[in-house]
Parts: sequence; C-alpha cells; structure tokens
Amino acid sequence: MKKSILLVALSLTISVMTAQQNQVESDSTKTQTLDEVLVQSIRVKPNAPITHSNVTKAELEPRNLGQDLPILLNYLPSVVTTSDAGAGIGYTGIRVRGVSPLSTNITINGIPYNDAESLGTFWVNLPDFSSSVESLQLQRGVGTSTNGSGAFGASINILTDASSKKSSAEISNAFGSYNTRKHTVKFSTGKINDVFEVTGRLSQIKSDGYVDRAFSDLNSYFLQGTYNSNGTLLKALVFGGHEKTYQSWEGLTQEQLEEDRRQNPYSYDNEIDNYKQDHYQLHWNQKIDQNWSTNLGLNYTYGRGYFEQFRTDDNVSTYGGIVDATAVDFYGTPVTDLIRRRWLDNDYYVMNATANYRDAKLDLIFGGSFSTYDGDHFGEVIWAKQFAENASIRDRYYFGNGKKTDFSVFAKATYTLNSKIDIFGDLQLRNVGYKTSGLTSDLVNMLIDESYSFFNPKVGVTFQLAAHSNIYASYARANREPSRSDFESNPDIKAEELNDFEIGWRYNKGALVLNINSYFMQYNEQLILTGALDDVGAAVRKNSGDSYRLGLEIEAVYAFSEKFRVQPNVTLSSNKNKQTFSQVDGSLKDFGTTNISFSPEIVASNMFIYNPIKNLSLNLLTKFVGEQYMGNTDTEASKLDNYLVNDFNVSYQWNPKSVFSSVVVSALVNNILDQEYVSNGYYYTYDDDWSTPGVVTTIEGAGYYPQATRNFLVGLTLKF
Repeated sequence: MKKSILLVALSLTISVMTAQQNQVESDSTKTQTLDEVLVQSIRVKPNAPITHSNVTKAELEPRNLGQDLPILLNYLPSVVTTSDAGAGIGYTGIRVRGVSPLSTNITINGIPYNDAESLGTFWVNLPDFSSSVESLQLQRGVGTSTNGSGAFGASINILTDASSKKSSAEISNAFGSYNTRKHTVKFSTGKINDVFEVTGRLSQIKSDGYVDRAFSDLNSYFLQGTYNSNGTLLKALVFGGHEKTYQSWEGLTQEQLEEDRRQNPYSYDNEIDNYKQDHYQLHWNQKIDQNWSTNLGLNYTYGRGYFEQFRTDDNVSTYGGIVDATAVDFYGTPVTDLIRRRWLDNDYYVMNATANYRDAKLDLIFGGSFSTYDGDHFGEVIWAKQFAENASIRDRYYFGNGKKTDFSVFAKATYTLNSKIDIFGDLQLRNVGYKTSGLTSDLVNMLIDESYSFFNPKVGVTFQLAAHSNIYASYARANREPSRSDFESNPDIKAEELNDFEIGWRYNKGALVLNINSYFMQYNEQLILTGALDDVGAAVRKNSGDSYRLGLEIEAVYAFSEKFRVQPNVTLSSNKNKQTFSQVDGSLKDFGTTNISFSPEIVASNMFIYNPIKNLSLNLLTKFVGEQYMGNTDTEASKLDNYLVNDFNVSYQWNPKSVFSSVVVSALVNNILDQEYVSNGYYYTYDDDWSTPGVVTTIEGAGYYPQATRNFLVGLTLKF
C-alpha cells in the first residue's frame, strides 16, 4: 500500500511536469539558483561565520573508482576515515574532530539520512552514491540549523545531480586490487522543450576486500525527473541500494594482527549482512518574486534486511524455547549450535517546508521539518541441531519495535549591517519523541517512552577586513538525544549538550587561499565511545559528564603556477574528559583528566596537484593521523599508533571529435609506501573473579581493523 501511494504521487508529479513542457525558462542563472535552493536552508555562504568546506562533483570524480563517499572525503580538515574490510568498500566510517559518526548529521537534498534509531549513517546502503552527487558541504562543529538529529561534530549536506541542458550518456568501469570492480551506466535526456529532464544511473560494485572473505556485493540505482519553468522547480527522485557484505566487524586481536593481518575470525560461509534501502523524494521549489521563494520536500524511505550468524555452543535460554540443548558447557549451561538471522524492517517519512526572503541587506530563511519512523527488530532461527517440539524454521525468538517522531522549527537570518559587518542569527526549537516496545535480542523487555525538547540558538558575526579577507566569530548550542543502543546499555542515559565557540580568519588573494579557525566545544553529558562493541558490532557509548574539545584548524591552497599547487591542512587539538572513573580490580578508580576516545591530537593532510599538460592531472595525497586511545582511561592497551599514508592519483581526459564527447582514464594507487597501519579498533575490559577465589582482576582486551597495504584502482569512463 505504501509503495502504491508513492508511485501514484510520483506519476502525478511527472504528469504535471509533462503537461507544462511548453513553458520555457531561459534564464540559466535562475535555473541554477532554483537547483541550489533545495539545500540552501541548511548550507551556509562563503562569508558565513560557520567553519565549512565545499566539495564539487569535479573534485570527487578523479578518485571515484568504487570507494565509499567517506573515503573520498578523507583529505578534508579534521577528518579521519576507516573501513571494516580495509579497502574503502563496504562498511566505512567518518569522524570529524574526533566525534563519533553518530554525531555527524547527514542530509540528502535537505532530507535527513541518519538512521532515526541508531543515529548512524550506513553508506554501504547507497553504493556508488558519489556518482550522483553534484556538490556537498561539510560544516565542522554545530554549524547551522539542519533537519534530523543534531550535529555534534559536523554536518554533511549533499545535493544530488543538477539538471543539464544537453543530453548525455556515460559508461564507467573500474578494476583493481582484491578483485574489485565497479560498473556504472548513467544517462540524461537533457532539457526537453527546455523544461523537463530525466536522469538515471545503475551501478554495481564488487570486491573481495583486503580482509579475508570480507567481500562486498553492492547494487544501486538512481532516477530523477526535473521540471524547471517560470520560477518553478520540481524534482522527483527514486534511489536506493542493495548490499551484501561478509562480516568483518569483529576485527583482530594483537596476536592475530601479528600472525596474519588479513585473516578473518569468522569461518561460516554465509556470515553476511543483507540489506535493501529505497528512497523516494519529491521537492517543489517556487520562486514567487525577486525577494521570496519557498521549498517543500517530501520523503519516504523503506529499509529491510538482516545479518546472519552461525553460533556454536550458544545458550539455549536466549532463544525463547525455540531450540533444545544438545550439550552443556563448562559451567553446566545447556547449549547448542544454530544459525540465526536478526532483522530490521523500517519505514521513515519526512516533510520539510521553508520560505526564504532576500533583499540587499537581509537574507531570512524560516521553516520546519517533521519526520516519523517505525522500525521492527526481530530475530529468527533458520537452522538448529535440535528444534524444540512444536517449533520450526524461521520462528521468531524476539520481536521489538521502535517509534520516533522529530519535529523542528527554525528561523535564521544574515543581516548586512554595513559594508564591513554581517550579523548571523539562528534559532531552532526541536522536539523528539521515542517509544519502544517488545524485547531486545537478549530477550530483555525494552520499554522506553522518552521525549525531549531542545532549544538550539546560534549567533555569529563576520567582519570584512578587506576585499580579500575577513574574520568571524560564532556561538552555537546543540542538543542530541541518545540512540536505541544507548538505551539498551543504560535505560537512564541522558541527552547530551554542546556549546560550540568558533573564531576564524579567511584570506583569499592571488595565489593564496588561507583559512585559520579555532574552536572550543564544551560538552555536558557528552555521549562518548567507550571503545567496546555490543553483540552486533555497534559501538557502545556512555555519558562522560563534563568534557571539551579545543582545537586549531589551518587549511590553505597555494598555486605556485598555473600547473602546480598544494592544498595542506592540519588540525591540532586537545580533547579531554575532565574527570574519569572506572572499576579496576574490584575498586572504583579515579583516573582524573583523560583523553576522549578516538580523538587524535594531530590530523593533517596535503595534496600536491600537478597539471603538466591540458587535461592531465597528477596528484600526491598524504594523510597523517596521530596516536589515539580507544578507551577513556589512557591505558596503553587501548592506544592506536599514529600512521602516515600516501596515495597517488592520475587522471587524463581525451576529447575526441567523434563518437565520444570525452574519454577519461583514472588511476589510484593507495598507500604507495606499503604501510601496515590500523585506523580503527575497540577496547574492552572484564573482571576475572574465578581464577583466584575472592580476588577480582580486571582484564583488558582490544580489537583492531587493519587497513590495506599498497593497492590500486584503474578506471575508464566513456561519455557520449
């Protein structure tokens, strides 16, 4: 029924577009403005007092050879990326300023993409989405008001393909290490009667992964219809993906890492993640006059899938009477072997509405967003050594449901006081309701009924020192609710609050672009990573009380000549829990001030970009990440070593006079110096109270995710 309603809506939209094809819009500048307005309510302009970076399609294309979007953003300031399978394909993650990916807000055409319950962003569900990105903006810190969950580390605002006047087609293929291959087909009808366009993409990505058997089998699609005429822009989009990935989230112990860093502890042939996600979007932007414009966005996302696990000698009591014991373990617990699947089945609806007033001095945007989420969680046993009497295959051993609503209203404005001063103000009210029922996978009742009301003010000022230089300062507050897994680990967990202070200087003249920014992010009850994982590989978080992040970000672009330029950036930071307590050897120990987990003090990147001849680009990319702790007690067992990695990227475009409009050859050699490094891991402790009766000894452990040594990707793109 839901799908039928959406298909009818999309059909009606296309009918409206088609019926109005005879209306002509000739102003190309206005066309671009209407396209960008889809995200202008959550993006900021170049002189805004918000720390940000812009990335265009042209900047993504040379390295877009199959790796996920986070990996392509690896060289932006304060960014650290990682890949479970080691090669940048499959499950990947991104941290900004050391903050958990759960605290980075992602929007696609202004529609929230973060999962409503987990708060995470699973790029694996949108393989090759980079091929449909027109541009994106990374805002570091709180940033401006955005839709969906609050930004505690950053926001990434994505705009999909802009409309094109000319028809085109594209075939792209890439091949590389670990049996990696990417196949993409794209098309655009161009403007039909100068008002209507249809674009589409089909993609397939496969890779065996650097880690043994950590394969990825990824398929995706993208279809977009655009109508643009007389100040009206309509966009109807359908996109999604289907991913199958072999599990690699367990990582390796230190001993396993030294023995064989490519090994995978899993041995069951079908230890896989299998998930589908479909997105339906409809956007209507209307330019009313020279001052006013409005935008309405609608979205429906349907996600469903499971991961499958083989369990040996598993406790039968955790399966609700579905299976019988076939043995007992060392402690006398009834156990058996079985194969289980844990399912997610969810529906997500969003409506955004904004209005924009703009004149010579004032740029005012106000609006609101409402979303509702309904997600089922359940598990089934698909094989067991011995099913219980009256039990059968696929019987569910647990079922739970989560419902979440998110309503926000905001108003923000930039006012030009005079030729030197711009003032920025942003007020957001956000109300979140979250309710759960049923059981967790551990057969524990999960009955959460929480609501949160957040007030998020932001204010800033930009002072123009000269035509080529300005300084800015801003203050922003953000609040963020806990995730489902946060509640599972602690039903009394608290929402987190952030006060973000930023001050910076921008310089752009001649051959030099320079941005220097300092930040102080003061947290109350920050939800920080403990370093541990739960039984499905999700990171466990806890409230840390008072904590802060203090940092300096420097980024530059310097052109030595028309052919050669460098783009360095560096972040220096101090990230501290003001006071940390933890149980050690049966007693509560005060560790004092400690480092926040996964927060390196130094993150630096550089690009050497050399264009010896027209259409040929040679790029050397360097990334350094300082040492970091995976826990919050500064123990040596939780430390990740620093690493320095160099990549080399070459791209050449040939423009023949017939058949093809262009032929593009790209190659990427990752980790050219063949470094063995680890970019991510987890840390845990447990108490041994059985080895020595009456004595408690705390045992430490850690897991590591090794990244690929030297590897390559080569691609060929034919454009018609």
